[in-house]
Amino acid sequence: MKKVALFGSRGQLGVELKSEFTARGYEVACFDRSLVDITDAAAVERTIADVDPALVINAAAYNQVDLAETEPQAAFQVNALAVRNLAIACRNTDAQLVHFSTDYVFDGQAGRAYREEDSTRPVGAYAVSKLAGELYARAYLDRPLIIRTSGVFGPGGMDTARGNFVELMLRLAAQSTPIRVVEDHVASPTYAPALAARTADLVERSAHGIFHIGGGTPISWFDWAAKIFEAAGLNPPLKPTNEREFRTPARRPKYSALSNAGIEALGIAPMPSLDSAIREYLAARVTAANKHK
Repeated sequence: MKKVALFGSRGQLGVELKSEFTARGYEVACFDRSLVDITDAAAVERTIADVDPALVINAAAYNQVDLAETEPQAAFQVNALAVRNLAIACRNTDAQLVHFSTDYVFDGQAGRAYREEDSTRPVGAYAVSKLAGELYARAYLDRPLIIRTSGVFGPGGMDTARGNFVELMLRLAAQSTPIRVVEDHVASPTYAPALAARTADLVERSAHGIFHIGGGTPISWFDWAAKIFEAAGLNPPLKPTNEREFRTPARRPKYSALSNAGIEALGIAPMPSLDSAIREYLAARVTAANKHK
């Protein structure tokens, strides 16, 4: 049985990766920040040496985009230097590293879905730290698997402190005040269970290098919010806004959708439609609510 060491196991992607790889017969050793601080090189080296996995998956990240502008060192520690720690430990134990990166490594000026070979140009501290993580993985390892994704949401977000965009919209809808969402920024919202399944598909094809796995539907955040409310049978006061009106501390790429042509060329199934992913997510919320009754 192949062993996997999974870091960031309690995040909304981490819980799906644990479930997916376990279902496929892997032995998954799970680590979150309370067990191993990945910014501690000695702790990372010791943990990976003890588990001796064939595969190390890093789903841990500092993803507070705006806060990173005031604490860039904290973002860089987790998103870049910690990846270096993992890469060196993988090199020492001959394990493959699977690392998750982001659509934010691009500047969003292309006006189309980004492909793996497109030039990167990060436009903020968070984005710089994520690109540096990719570079560290590639600097220390010959065959890392780096997966860039976008706007991840999954049932695990119901239980995490920061939630996800769907949870935020549903929470705002309950407050009956106008909800303002940007209409001039486009991404590829990605359903975490589908992302985990396609990650496992890449691993089982012995893939390495950089791959994009986005939701497959380029959509503005405003239109995504409208889809969520429609699927949930809600009609809150939703108003479009734009980058000029809705200033944030961090700059964000305006069009950062990702092309899935790379994974599809390997025969990996296309990502589910955003509509079906939202329906599945809302059904999972109902199931979770019934369990808590």
